[in-house]
Amino acid sequence: MCVCPGPRRIGTPVRSSSLPVFSDAMPAPAQLFFPLIRNCELSRIYGTACYCHHKHLCCSPPYIPQSRLRYTPHPAYATFYRPKESWWQYTQGRRYASTPQKFYLTPPQVNSILKANEYSFKVPEFDGKNVSSVLGFDSNQLPANAPIEDRRSAATCLQTRGMLLGVFDGHAGCACSQAVSERLFYYIAVSLLPHETLLEIENAVESGRALLPILQWHKHPNDYFSKEASKLYFNSLRTYWQELIDLNAGESSDIDVKEALINAFKRLDNDISLEAQVGDPNSFLNYLVLRVAFSGATACVAHVDGVDLHVANTGDSRAMLGVQEEDGSWSAVTLSNDHNAQNEREVERLKLEHPKNEAKSVVKQDRLLGLLMPFRAFGDVKFKWSIDLQKRVIESGPDQLNDNEYTKFIPPNYYTPPYLTAEPEVTYHRLRPQDKFLVLATDGLWETMHRQDVVRIVGEYLTGMHHQQPIAVGGYKVTLGQMHGLLTERRAKMSSVFEDQNAATHLIRHAVGNNEFGAVDHERLSKMLSLPEELARMYRDDITIIVVQFNSHVVGAYQNQE
Repeated sequence: MCVCPGPRRIGTPVRSSSLPVFSDAMPAPAQLFFPLIRNCELSRIYGTACYCHHKHLCCSPPYIPQSRLRYTPHPAYATFYRPKESWWQYTQGRRYASTPQKFYLTPPQVNSILKANEYSFKVPEFDGKNVSSVLGFDSNQLPANAPIEDRRSAATCLQTRGMLLGVFDGHAGCACSQAVSERLFYYIAVSLLPHETLLEIENAVESGRALLPILQWHKHPNDYFSKEASKLYFNSLRTYWQELIDLNAGESSDIDVKEALINAFKRLDNDISLEAQVGDPNSFLNYLVLRVAFSGATACVAHVDGVDLHVANTGDSRAMLGVQEEDGSWSAVTLSNDHNAQNEREVERLKLEHPKNEAKSVVKQDRLLGLLMPFRAFGDVKFKWSIDLQKRVIESGPDQLNDNEYTKFIPPNYYTPPYLTAEPEVTYHRLRPQDKFLVLATDGLWETMHRQDVVRIVGEYLTGMHHQQPIAVGGYKVTLGQMHGLLTERRAKMSSVFEDQNAATHLIRHAVGNNEFGAVDHERLSKMLSLPEELARMYRDDITIIVVQFNSHVVGAYQNQE
């Protein structure tokens, strides 16, 4: 599962057909090397839905603080795997890197990496139903995990008004975040549909007629859909809208967006759990639904309809509003709360949901049951199912699941499940002309940048004011030569009228490459992007960003009408 050198580790092997397993008898150099191994190797060995990946190291190597680790497996199930490179290769690489010779990526190579996953969409001023308050959005992703565990989604609601945008941060692999990114918007869209439209859709399915399109997706070519599971996902969604039809029969009340968002989140998580319990006669699908259920994902979703902005958040991704003040400065307004140990209300909620004698164990070492960092998430059935149900599903599941030591492992102090929920916290904000943009991002961004810096950088980028601001040195003593260098760098950037045509890319460039003066240092950026897979996750997490730009004129017109 996880690499844990030192007294806490034990040599309990997990079966592997491709890589040897090491025990406590390994030589000292290997013990020093293992903290650098990325645990996502397990996904290559098994393809299983276990929590053994690089976010979830149960050790505390000097290269990465515990605060960055999303999940900490129990030390009793630590296992050791041979790295892709030998110890000799690693030491030679370290010795080679320490020589005076420096090999950095060129600016075009850096740009190629940063822009590989960028996507932009400009919203038509009139979408057929109303004038849109959204000008468009930019999105991008920068992987640290291999494969990346973050996902993103954006879509226009076709049967109702508004746009949906969301970021999804997976842990224990990408299975759950992938499923949620494909399915959640459909559940939200169905929850927002009036009774008559639901009936029309159901009648079309019954008679074999073409269905009304519900969503228009705006996706990068790399943002794929799982074709193999489409029928299973559709059947679960259909069952949901059939229940909504029965529930709302004879009612014509207005749809409450907040309630629709909450119901959609909870229902999808319930379906993920149910599909794993029931299984599927198709062995591939049976294994897929188990991988989705045993992995996990947080979600931060925005629904924008005119001046009505709703943000539904489950976990520790964030939504930040960029507000331009009258003097031209920028301020950040937080529209989501992190669901983790730093949120005192969230800790109190957890304690109140369980007996008093669990008060000291339900949150331990700033983690749920001492293991999981986010206190709300999709999937993660290890923190939701009863012990009997877990054992029953594992015993009847495929060999890959049954042979995995982690899936048999019950979290400590596991007495009164469920300990985890996918219910979102929904925040409403009425847009104003000074609200210029919204940043949705996974925690990989917020770990590296303060919210005020995020808003300032995006605001200056969108307004083109960056090069007119005085250079801030943050209290550092700067020589005349250093100041000349900073001014020269800025002049070089001005000649290219920005390297980036995408606000999310521009933000990632700063998140990864900023120096102590708040300016992008190409040498630092090059080093960070040159890190091999085995080291990248030690320095940063996956970063996924969506920057939504609002149409201030349309927002102002809405206000004037009222």
